[in-house]
Amino acid sequence: MSDSGEQSLMSHLLEMRRRLMHAVIAVIILFAGLLPFANELYSWLSQPLLKTLPKGGQLVAIEVASTFFVPMKLAFFAAIFIATPYILYQIWAFVAPALYEKEKKLARPILFSATLLFYMGCAFTYFALLPVMFAYLNSTAPVGVAMMTDIGKYLDFVLVLLLAGGISFEVPIAVLVAVLLGWVKVEQLVEWRGYIIVAIFIIAAIITPPDGLSQIMLALPMWALYESGIVVARMMMRTRAS
Repeated sequence: MSDSGEQSLMSHLLEMRRRLMHAVIAVIILFAGLLPFANELYSWLSQPLLKTLPKGGQLVAIEVASTFFVPMKLAFFAAIFIATPYILYQIWAFVAPALYEKEKKLARPILFSATLLFYMGCAFTYFALLPVMFAYLNSTAPVGVAMMTDIGKYLDFVLVLLLAGGISFEVPIAVLVAVLLGWVKVEQLVEWRGYIIVAIFIIAAIITPPDGLSQIMLALPMWALYESGIVVARMMMRTRAS
């Protein structure tokens, strides 16, 4: 490798380290700021379950130190969640110099839309899906059995669902990117609509508990987002052709 090549590689590595450090520092600062409110954050996160429990129902801490470490874990993930736009910006700032201007114009709105849709998916999961799911799960408890969930297990369960909800709302971005990269054509997406709808309902059934309402509540937005992805992809392809 020539000296110029080694210098170029070194400069890229230094730039990547600088961007990574900025992202890590942002998460650390947010984590430090959220840590004093960790218990309040957990209380807020536990509301979808607590509101569906019978009077006097509560979460329990099985492990000795879980009352300390579980809220701290939540504060850390909340810091990452809040810092996500800044982290994505650092990734964008590192990658952007290698892109053409036309690619930059295309990537910016896609990146912004993907971030917004992820947050929307998480909000939908917390405010709409979780209350329905927990109400159903509580209703299935046998007579004489009180639902007393461990705070650590609850946090892990909800974090996975929030992540799944956020990712499920990325359907139009996946559709748009697949069309723009030439992997599929809009006509094929329309032709495959029936199979895609079945796949969406299967995915929703895997994510949600075995009740029809929560499955439909997740599947319908995913279906609508799939259709919107087709519409946007068709418009962009027409713009390209003109």
